[in-house]
Amino acid sequence: MERTPVIELFSIGTELILGQIQDTNAHWIAQQILQLGGQLRRVTMLRDEFDEMLEAIEDAIHRKTDLILTTGGLGPTPDDMTVQIIAKILGVQPVVHEETLASFMERRGLTERDDATDAMVNMATVPETAEVFQNPVGWAPCVRVTKDSSSILLMPGPPREMKSIFESYIAPLIAERYSAKIATLRVYVNMFEAEVSPLLQQVMGEHPNVYLKAYVALRRDDNQYMPVDLVSTGSDEDNAQSQLQAAAESLRVLVTEKEKVFSLEDH
Repeated sequence: MERTPVIELFSIGTELILGQIQDTNAHWIAQQILQLGGQLRRVTMLRDEFDEMLEAIEDAIHRKTDLILTTGGLGPTPDDMTVQIIAKILGVQPVVHEETLASFMERRGLTERDDATDAMVNMATVPETAEVFQNPVGWAPCVRVTKDSSSILLMPGPPREMKSIFESYIAPLIAERYSAKIATLRVYVNMFEAEVSPLLQQVMGEHPNVYLKAYVALRRDDNQYMPVDLVSTGSDEDNAQSQLQAAAESLRVLVTEKEKVFSLEDH
């Protein structure tokens, strides 16, 4: 049986670890991967610490992760080390990508190479063997390299830039690699988490391609109903939808047998 390709995401930045900035990038990327039918295996947050970043990304390669995504660490400051780390993993040198630097200079109205700032040169520096995709809305480009069976794609950290790069270059790659389709449904039950959790486990056992999750935090104080999300992964849209409806019906039966209410609408 053919193995399903897997994806790992690394969010890089000490400011994330310290809680100074919320990692909204990871949340958004996870949603996009799900909708594209991809399988995100893990999300890791890393400090701007060379050895820790090196070890974490090398481990992902050793796990035979098909697609490794990183956000952050591509700026012009000394703590932006992602390119140097990937170059070390590949055993190559970081080099200035002249096409990217020329684009930077054109945008700044510069004509002489010596007029390029250190920041521009740093952001135009990539691992020697990299494939480079220009940033549609910012500066640091998207960088793609390959190590063993892993494709590694580096994205800048600012959310606006990351989203544009993801949609332009990475989403098509994920859609090409994955044939799975996703169907989702939110239902509501007037049950406590402890009551409904065994039922969710039972449904997932009966429908292994459907994931169910109850959201206690989304239950309003004035509302006894709790939302439950169902996410189905299928070979095509019809298959995903069919599995989703079957799992929803199984849950409905189990909930009503407990003399509780199962609803497709919020109350």
